[in-house]
Amino acid sequence: MNLYQQLINQKIKTITPEELVSYSHDYGIPLTIEEAKKIIHIARTNKINVFNPQERAKWVRELAKITSPQTAKQANELFLKFVNKK
Repeated sequence: MNLYQQLINQKIKTITPEELVSYSHDYGIPLTIEEAKKIIHIARTNKINVFNPQERAKWVRELAKITSPQTAKQANELFLKFVNKK
C-alpha cells in the first residue's frame, strides 16, 4: 500500500460524522448525521480498503443498506475518482 492509499484509509478511520456530512454535501451526496455515524461505525469496525475493488463493492452494498442504492452509487463514483488518482 502506497502513502496515498495509507492517507485515504487513515482519513476514513478518523473522520467525524460532521466532516463526513460536510464532504458528502460538497460532492452532492445526501447524507444525514445518523447515516454518517453508521457508516463510520462500519468503517472503524471492519478493515475496508477502498482501493481493493472486491472490498469496496462489499462496502458499497453495506452503504446501500444504511442509506439508499443511489447514495451508495454516488459514493462509489466518488471513491473511484480518488482511487484512480494514485
